[in-house]
Amino acid sequence: MAEVVPLNGLVYNSNKTDDFSDVVTPPYDVISKDEQVAFHDRHPYNIIRLILGMDEPGDNAQNNRHTRAANLFQSWIDDEILVQDSVPYLYLTSVEFTLAGQSITRYGMIGNVRLEPFEKGIVLPHEKTFSKIKSERLDLMKMCRANLSPIFALYSDGRGILNRLVESVHGVAPDVVLTDNKGLTHRMWRIGSTEMHTFVTKAMQDQKIYIADGHHRYETALNYRNWLAQTQANFNDTHPANYVLMSLSSMEDPGLTILPAHRLIKDLSAEALSGMLQKSARYFDQQHFPVEKPGLDQALAQFTKAQQAQKQTTCIGLFMKKNPDLYLLTLKPGVMADLFERELPAALRDLDVTVLTRLLFMEVLGFDQARLDDAQKIGYCTTAKDAAKAVNAGEYDAAFILNPTKIEQVRQIAGDG
Repeated sequence: MAEVVPLNGLVYNSNKTDDFSDVVTPPYDVISKDEQVAFHDRHPYNIIRLILGMDEPGDNAQNNRHTRAANLFQSWIDDEILVQDSVPYLYLTSVEFTLAGQSITRYGMIGNVRLEPFEKGIVLPHEKTFSKIKSERLDLMKMCRANLSPIFALYSDGRGILNRLVESVHGVAPDVVLTDNKGLTHRMWRIGSTEMHTFVTKAMQDQKIYIADGHHRYETALNYRNWLAQTQANFNDTHPANYVLMSLSSMEDPGLTILPAHRLIKDLSAEALSGMLQKSARYFDQQHFPVEKPGLDQALAQFTKAQQAQKQTTCIGLFMKKNPDLYLLTLKPGVMADLFERELPAALRDLDVTVLTRLLFMEVLGFDQARLDDAQKIGYCTTAKDAAKAVNAGEYDAAFILNPTKIEQVRQIAGDG
């Protein structure tokens, strides 16, 4: 069963930090090189200095960005830049953002969650992880001996757990308000009621927890716990390393929005571009939307309306350089089962991203795994307009525009292992 409990959080001291916006960042793995530098320059207490420090000439095993992070982390505690709450809390959070002109709020609760190996079926992943990244994160955790950012996870909130927490702070001023570098507004409230803590812990016991973001950090926390268990004679079941910092959001929250990750591809040959439509016609029905006469914006509006109207069918948009049309490729019935029934489980086989990768990239374009793993040749964005503009600007050769993954698909894939 899932165990979610309050914690004595370590938080920025408002007497030492005038504006919390100056010290926060997104998770380390979505921060670009330019953003890394900008966050370092923004404030001497910015969390970037702990989670993604700068490499320096002459770095070695004794002096590197992780050892510097550990020294800085301890100095911030000693100087009360960071202070630990004296009593345990659950931390209710909200983030406000705008999507398609509509203001949306997503809620979450931050607490300690007992670490469970994936095979127990309590905490479930939906992504593969890379050993090199886990090794690097483990080095940092061994140095700092702390969770420096929460895992982002989902659960099915049939009992209205988050609604109870939100109702409990109605009319209460948040402890933290900040606007992040993307212009999103974040708020945080401390929930100190022991009655509420007990309710949340009991209500979460029969839940499965699905990792949305932070697979590497979760597996690193497992590895760190196992390392301590092997190296510390007094390690036991009550040790704090048995838990991981986690932000939990409800799958039923109207504010939980999954955006698409459109793929942008570089270094496609002229032959591949010219033959793509002909080769893909075997597997897809094709519809084209002229761009030159109505203009890109109007063509995209027509294309988007057509794509969204077929959310129950795999529809992939295609926009290529030096081609005047947008194309909508609609998968023909039975194609994926005919080709990949023995190779891929149904839950994976029918995903739009699997159709894109396995059928379009590998079968039609002939990509091998090395090509798929080459981060220098694949880009991502969340709007069709940005994807098309990147191709028009010559930054990429083709854009593949997807419908967003459904939350039910995330749940099924994780549940099926």
